[in-house]
Amino acid sequence: MYLKPGALVRVMNGFIGRMAAFGVGPSKTVLLEVRGRCSGELRIAVVNTLDHEGERYLVAPRGETEWVRNVRAASGDVSIRRGGREKVRLEELPVDQRATVIKAYLAENAMATKSSFGVEPDDAIEEFERIALNHPVFRVIAAHAE
Repeated sequence: MYLKPGALVRVMNGFIGRMAAFGVGPSKTVLLEVRGRCSGELRIAVVNTLDHEGERYLVAPRGETEWVRNVRAASGDVSIRRGGREKVRLEELPVDQRATVIKAYLAENAMATKSSFGVEPDDAIEEFERIALNHPVFRVIAAHAE
């Protein structure tokens, strides 16, 4: 499943992304840089990070997006930009481990992403388990950590 962003979202992401590149704007908004799976060209997506239970995550509210497919093809090797550039590895969580992370993400980002999930931030965890298959979640691992 993939929910394509509308024109307004694309314009706003472009603006917010430029701000994030310089370290300005919402502190959890970053630019994700990953090589395109077909072109090999650098692709950039505006994403929000989540700090949850001592780990950092990226969640895909819109589902199987281009950035998700590119991250998988790149074996998780990406850069995150916010002021500077940080080389990281993204490790995809199995579906059965996503629900609590998605719930925490929605609690922080409901205004911008609630419609993409189709659940409320205070819904029972079973509702998040039900939608977890449609929303990839990646743990962010520092490049020097193994």
